Amino acid sequence: MESSSGLNEIGICEVGPRDGLQSEKRLWSVAERIEFIDRLADAGLKRIEAVSFVNPKRVPQMAGAEAVMAGIKRPKGVVFAGLALNDRGAERAIGAGVDEVRYVVVASEEFNRTNQGATIEETLAAFASIANKVTDAGLRLAAGIGAAFGCPFEGEVPLQRVVAIARRLADGGAAEIWLADTIGAAVPTQVVERVQAVGDALGDGIEIGCHFHNTRNTGFANAAAALGAGVRLLDSSVGGIGGCPFAPEATGNIATEDLCYMLRNMGYETGIDLESLIGVAKWAETFFAAPLPGQVMKAGLFPEVAAGRT
Repeated sequence: MESSSGLNEIGICEVGPRDGLQSEKRLWSVAERIEFIDRLADAGLKRIEAVSFVNPKRVPQMAGAEAVMAGIKRPKGVVFAGLALNDRGAERAIGAGVDEVRYVVVASEEFNRTNQGATIEETLAAFASIANKVTDAGLRLAAGIGAAFGCPFEGEVPLQRVVAIARRLADGGAAEIWLADTIGAAVPTQVVERVQAVGDALGDGIEIGCHFHNTRNTGFANAAAALGAGVRLLDSSVGGIGGCPFAPEATGNIATEDLCYMLRNMGYETGIDLESLIGVAKWAETFFAAPLPGQVMKAGLFPEVAAGRT
């Protein structure tokens, strides 16, 4: 497992504008999504999963991806990613000018059929075609393994199946492999086991990232465990918003500001302005009927909050 970052540098990919909004009943307008993304970039996020090029009939929350990409500021040094699950999606992503295309294979047959309408083998075969289009366009290609720690329909997901899928994706041209706990079922020991197994199988040259949901309140413990196993790439979503429209009870991602607070106080560097990020979380919360799951936005930073009382 190879890392392009220094030992104390953690790469954060903000997935709020895509994964964070894809299950919401209220449809955010193109203008609102543009402002959301711009605010995140202004807070120092250097990698943002901004859009999804999926069928808007299946995921209406992600309609207008091209208009969103055309409207954002595109500051220098910020990578904007788009999710694409088939050839048409990849073509749209390339045409819209994303910097990175993300692809997903789910590690259980039933969930993959529900999520993508295809078998795992069919989804892996489609990846080869997408990979060629993306690499020919000179864009970065990252691949995620959904439900890598457990499936809402089939239960336990065999480790060797996750390893086999990771090998196929790496052989197919993925520059990174992301292990996703789509339903928030993982525990830290399982995270260490799977990260190490995939890393051993892939060897150097392929970086491993992790995507955690906090459904069962283990997301941050899992993130810390992943760091201990050598992971230097983590997904998160401002305010803790998110979920999967095709997975029962899949609640939000780990909150970006909570993750960055934990990382900062552990001595890691993210390059993110944490105060500004908290401001983005509070702004985003105004679009929701209930308070967001994020905790740091409520409690404040420590030791700063204590220093303010003296």
